[in-house]
Amino acid sequence: MAHDILIVDDEADIRMQISGILEDEGYQTREASNSAEALAAVSSRQPSLLILDVWLANSEYDGLQILEIVHRDHPGLPIVMISGHGTFDMAVSATKKGAYDFISKPFKTDVLLLTIERALSEARLRHENASLKQMSPFAVLDDLVGKSWAINEVRRSIEKVAGTDSRVLISGPPGAGKGAVARVLHSRSHRKDGRFVTLTCASLSEDTLEGALFGTEAKDGASRRIGVLEEAHGGTLLLDEVADMDLATQLKIVRVLHSKRFQRVGGDTWVEVNARVLATTSQDLQALIGEGKFREDLFHRLNVVPLSVPALADRREDIPMLASHFMERSAAAKGRQARRFGPDGLTALQGYDWPGNVWELANVVERLLLLGPGDANEPLRSDAVTQAIGSKEENGSRWDRTPEVMGLPLREAREAFEREYLVFHLSRFGGNISRTAEFVGMDRAALHRKLKGLGVGTSVRQKETTAETSENAPGP
Repeated sequence: MAHDILIVDDEADIRMQISGILEDEGYQTREASNSAEALAAVSSRQPSLLILDVWLANSEYDGLQILEIVHRDHPGLPIVMISGHGTFDMAVSATKKGAYDFISKPFKTDVLLLTIERALSEARLRHENASLKQMSPFAVLDDLVGKSWAINEVRRSIEKVAGTDSRVLISGPPGAGKGAVARVLHSRSHRKDGRFVTLTCASLSEDTLEGALFGTEAKDGASRRIGVLEEAHGGTLLLDEVADMDLATQLKIVRVLHSKRFQRVGGDTWVEVNARVLATTSQDLQALIGEGKFREDLFHRLNVVPLSVPALADRREDIPMLASHFMERSAAAKGRQARRFGPDGLTALQGYDWPGNVWELANVVERLLLLGPGDANEPLRSDAVTQAIGSKEENGSRWDRTPEVMGLPLREAREAFEREYLVFHLSRFGGNISRTAEFVGMDRAALHRKLKGLGVGTSVRQKETTAETSENAPGP
């Protein structure tokens, strides 16, 4: 999606020249000849960048005055000043008032394009840095980490839909990485150079959600505030935990998705936007529809492409790779030497049920980096992992059926232990019979017979087929 650039100059041929240059480079342009038209254009939708002439004939305000007004109401908007009679003092004054740069006419095409490219790039980086400061240091993955069948299915779905503008509803348990999936969708789309804007619905009340979404018009001395829908024009908007929206706001979202325009709170100007909308939820929206807590029409508009993110417990074989990834990232961020996990430490990580999913794992890994026992060169063992996760009673890797088993005859007790032991390692290796047999020290055929004898043979054979087919398949 092209950036939207507003060109303000009183000379039509100059506007036409700049517009032609920019459109040839793939930018979208709008034009204004005076302050009234310029301020109305900015009011109708904040552009990605403003090119503003200093001297404007038949205009209430000159370029420097427009600069002050726009910079006051839209401090993040990059503004490039142009003038055929520019001086050094004028350039300094414009920069002090908030201009990104000052270009004298006649200008060279390559200088104009380079200035615009730099200004847009710096604005995007400022936005991304501001967004990251509000998030967990692990909340953004460069890619989806892991090689399990479950995460490969997510990758395949992303590859099919990323290049389209289809809306995607990403579901999954809290902490499973739904936001990371949304970011990967954006980064692989044709909107990747536009902004990725997140609205965390759960953190806003009914009174503040609408303003955050649509923005507020200037009144009572307060400047106009741009909402996330307008901010995401040309890019992607993520509605995080969309079920936390109140019904009145849900109705307004339905209307925006249909008409692609809205009014800011307290305003009467229609703002037209073109943003791809993604949504995440950890709740059962169908159940909420039945309870009258979520609009069915909004569900169908968001659920064009459903994408499910698995719980970490459903892809335990990815845990060693994820733990290593989080350890390296955390160590780099904190200027420390990364710790490595011993084999028993990895087993302990894989044995825990991770109710907080991927982000709980990230936090435990950071805890181990900062507080893990021993020298930095020593491997982290199972006792350190158990302590970092919490008390032994909370650790899902511990087999807690001792009282029950102690009341069984020896043969039944042994079978109960073997069943738990083998099911655990099958889960750990993603249902792969060959890798499980190698680890437990059994022949593959013997493991099949043992599993069948313990009453888990059928489900394991089904899981094995899926897992081993996925493992042998070419990567996404």
